[in-house]
Amino acid sequence: MEKPHATISTQFHCPRPAHESEKISMSHGGGGKLMHQLIQKYIQPLYKDPTAILHDSTVVNSPGSRIAMTTDSFVVNPVQFPGGDIGQLAVCGTINDLAMAGAKPRYMSLAFIIEEGLSLELFESILLSIRHAAEQSQVEIVTGDTKVVERGKGDQIFINTSGIGEVAGDLDIRPGRIAAGDAIIINGDIGRHGVAIMSSRDGTSAEVGIDSDLAPLDGPVQSLIDRQIDVHCLRDLTRGGLASALNELAEAADLGIVIDEASIPVNHRVASYCEILGLEPHYLANEGRFICILPQSAVDAALQALGPDATRIGTFDSEEKGFVRLRSQWDTQRFLPMLSGEQLPRIC
Repeated sequence: MEKPHATISTQFHCPRPAHESEKISMSHGGGGKLMHQLIQKYIQPLYKDPTAILHDSTVVNSPGSRIAMTTDSFVVNPVQFPGGDIGQLAVCGTINDLAMAGAKPRYMSLAFIIEEGLSLELFESILLSIRHAAEQSQVEIVTGDTKVVERGKGDQIFINTSGIGEVAGDLDIRPGRIAAGDAIIINGDIGRHGVAIMSSRDGTSAEVGIDSDLAPLDGPVQSLIDRQIDVHCLRDLTRGGLASALNELAEAADLGIVIDEASIPVNHRVASYCEILGLEPHYLANEGRFICILPQSAVDAALQALGPDATRIGTFDSEEKGFVRLRSQWDTQRFLPMLSGEQLPRIC
């Protein structure tokens, strides 16, 4: 008797891409492509003006004045790192977001979520950092809140802030003003904060010898404004680093960007650390660096205002709209895409 043929099922399934997962992953907070998609799809529709979320803070017209407002949360690990701590980071991060709209920071709120077991000595040290950073930029801390959660629920301390600043006259600094031909200036070398955090976590900070670039940016920005330089846009380079910031602006302006790779300042210790770990400094977080977009005619004046560490790194153009191209010293070009995953969680 002839045996029946076995039936073989050949069903093929195409797995759903990771970025379409129904759950939030750490990569959604990394400043790269997944975070960008999360904001665009889910958060941006909540805003009355959807373009407002494309900037670090928003400018609101009120009777007799113009104010900028921002809010932020800080969850850095470790809470103390070479060059700063979570307290200084919270103040400087809020100040810097206001400065990117050309605002002079005035007022801040502070809310603490403290984990049971945090030492009072460490908490006091963080508060002293907050006071010093606020006094340095003449910012008043005017309100706040404190909550304590059970041990294991808060990872020492989280800080939430809001900031309010004053915008002078008819100052208009936003992505919508970027035009083809605009130059891009950076105020210093990149990648320091990312390396400072990473080396702290792996216990090599003493050998690496890199401090975070953490600093308030209201002073440099005010120097540009005081000289009446026609600044079109400003952007600080935090999560996702220089590469993600450039990609966001290229998309917002519907223009292309070409960057001269050799002109991007990178400390030799940062470069060595990246080479050992296979990282690109363009994607590392910064907390004291920003890019300034302005007309070609204003480049020399802006470089003089920002000091010797500032340099021109690139230009907006009408080619390859929405993309960033990196030009090498051999005059070849490659695309510099937005960070696609999470290079380092809990960075700021």
